[in-house]
Amino acid sequence: MTGPLVPFREFVLKVHSRCDLACDHCYVYEHADQSWLTRPKVISDEAISRTARRLAEHATTHALPSVTVILHGGEPLLAGPARLRRVCEELGSALNGIAELDLRIHTNGVQLSPRYLDLFDEFHVRVGISLDGDRAANDRHRRYADGRSSHPLVLRAIDLLHQERYRHLDLGLLCTVDVRNDPVAVHDALAGLEPPLVDFLLPHATWDDPPHRPDGSPTAYADWLLTVFDRWTERGRPMPVRMFSSVLSTLSGGPSLTESLGLAPTDLVVIETDGTLEQVDSLKSAYEGAAATGFDVFRNTLDEVAAHPGVRVRQLGLAGVGDTCRRCPLVRSCGGGLYTHRYRSGGPPSHPGGGFDNPSVYCADLAALIRGIEDRTAAATESPALRSPDALLAAHQDLTRTLLAVLHDTLDGHGGELWDSSWRLAAAVEAETGGADALDAVLAHPYTRTWLLDALADADAGRPLAEPAAERFAATVAAAAVRARLDLPVPVAYRDGSLHLPTLGTVVLGGPGDRGRAVVRPADGGLLVREPGAAPGTEVRVAHDEPEGPRWLPVRVLRRAPAPVLLLDDLDPFRDRFDAPAADRLGAEEADARARRFAEAWSLLADAVPGQAAEAARTLTTLTPLSAGAAAPGRHGPGALGVGPAADARGLALGLLGAFRRAKLRALGEVTDLYALDGTWEHRTPWGSERVTFSRLLAETYERAGLGLYDPGFLAGVPEALDMIENAAEVTVDGKQLVAAVRKEISGIRNPAATPRDKSLSPAGHTPGIPASGRKVMFE
Repeated sequence: MTGPLVPFREFVLKVHSRCDLACDHCYVYEHADQSWLTRPKVISDEAISRTARRLAEHATTHALPSVTVILHGGEPLLAGPARLRRVCEELGSALNGIAELDLRIHTNGVQLSPRYLDLFDEFHVRVGISLDGDRAANDRHRRYADGRSSHPLVLRAIDLLHQERYRHLDLGLLCTVDVRNDPVAVHDALAGLEPPLVDFLLPHATWDDPPHRPDGSPTAYADWLLTVFDRWTERGRPMPVRMFSSVLSTLSGGPSLTESLGLAPTDLVVIETDGTLEQVDSLKSAYEGAAATGFDVFRNTLDEVAAHPGVRVRQLGLAGVGDTCRRCPLVRSCGGGLYTHRYRSGGPPSHPGGGFDNPSVYCADLAALIRGIEDRTAAATESPALRSPDALLAAHQDLTRTLLAVLHDTLDGHGGELWDSSWRLAAAVEAETGGADALDAVLAHPYTRTWLLDALADADAGRPLAEPAAERFAATVAAAAVRARLDLPVPVAYRDGSLHLPTLGTVVLGGPGDRGRAVVRPADGGLLVREPGAAPGTEVRVAHDEPEGPRWLPVRVLRRAPAPVLLLDDLDPFRDRFDAPAADRLGAEEADARARRFAEAWSLLADAVPGQAAEAARTLTTLTPLSAGAAAPGRHGPGALGVGPAADARGLALGLLGAFRRAKLRALGEVTDLYALDGTWEHRTPWGSERVTFSRLLAETYERAGLGLYDPGFLAGVPEALDMIENAAEVTVDGKQLVAAVRKEISGIRNPAATPRDKSLSPAGHTPGIPASGRKVMFE
């Protein structure tokens, strides 16, 4: 089996192998594996010590920051306070200075008392309690051997745990589903106890011993859980429900939150009372010895268990499920279901995955549950950024401000004098009338994101803040103060004789190699730059709309109709995140020629694709001249495109449209999850034989659909690609909404294979930099 070994981070430690209840759905005592009969009732001192040493050894080998140990049974409270104290002391001592110890205990609660809770408070042991709902639901299975109800004692235990001195130990409730119980009554009973978490579990079953279905419905368990979901939603989601949270997370591209769903690799091992090391305990429902590894804490390391074939197959993600599941679009959320629930006899159990290479016995339930939750939540969870350009820009403005705050917090006072003074002045600018809008306008400049991400990468790597980042932040604050006309002196720094004020221009204070400090402040509708100690009259004054001169290089503004008003930024030192090199400062004639060509191209777009042109006009702010190509997005914040010396307006028009689509998709992907990043899926595009990642399939499809609005010839294969995307495992709820929007965009276009109306814009054309239908458009 391939793939890296996954270290264990969670350990189920059996401290007692017997129980004081006789629950008839218990996998330990009522299912196929009866090995509990041969186990010691209580874990021995030697087994405790050996376990503690193995955990410390494993944590050291893999540099684990923390490990979780769940004290379990049988019923772990039967071990008694003295034995539990010994366990807590040994584990804490062994892991001290190596890894943080997260101790938990899972109990039926009937024995819980202050003497236990005082012990758990001392060692920070959090408590989870099993409860199947109201009394009628709980008494269906969780009774004493003589038939007495355990419900009153469990409620007493929960009340005790909710006392103020113990409330911080409450881990939540675990409820096993029985479809004969009233789902609304179960929900309300659990919610009424105000737990910090509820975990619903499907009863353990296999294809040999399928779950009870009173009405024969293949989706009885999904129907029951969806009724609970509806009640949970109706009541305002009064507590987290792990199963629902996991489905919602994976539908949005996030991780699975439970072992029973999703493709996350298993990182759990069980240690029995005799020190035997076993796989996940639920395997006892499959067959005798299903959980066995042949290892124990006395002779074997935990790495040996992690390399066991039965463990490894549950660490392989997509490769660890059967063919049927690999082809299913729900596999990210479902993960094939709990490994135990896939078992069917017939294949040799000794063969890795042989008896488990099947869909879950709850397959229809899991599919109905996931689709039911998606149907109920898609509209509510859709990102506003998908619905409007303004919301997309607002999301990016929030992201930029968040990144700036994260960087400042990460620096923790070690950003240097210039950074600290700029931070204080930014607060002062924001507090003034018009200041906040001016600061937002400068922060929204696309190349703000460039230096911010560079600085955050340095901070995450433990490197000091680079001088250019501090200098740019100071220049950003100065530009905002100038734009707001605030009488506020802002200290700045310059290098190579140039001080660039983003969105405004560059002040020339010297020559190459010259560095220094200066102060910027608004003056007479423009700005004034003075170096400390400089002689009177040597300051640089720049009037509003000052033309280019030896001391001032303005950022040019494109005002030529019918194009939108854009910055033509060939000055910003952080504009270099395009595939083609950014051009140096353009001469006046070249700048005017590019402006004319852009206006002509824009006129073509506005005529052919008015909706796309209108959206681009609202979101584009900046054009940066490139030395080659037609048009391209860059790796920075939204709002900028690079524009090369395209041959003609028609070539530039199609290049602008394709680049805008790529830039928009990138911008959407930065503020919403269109697809999940995990998995090893590959797809063959309808327009080529090469297998590509999902991100590339989505990017090519999205760009081709946009180009098809101009020229239907680009739509060849797009409908098929949209079907592939919509049914892919990686696509999220937001991704499906995007697909729906693209379908709507192209719905009125007929005959995708038609001959293009304009040969110069044909997919078979040769215009440099234009994505022809057979060309791969990279988006990674």
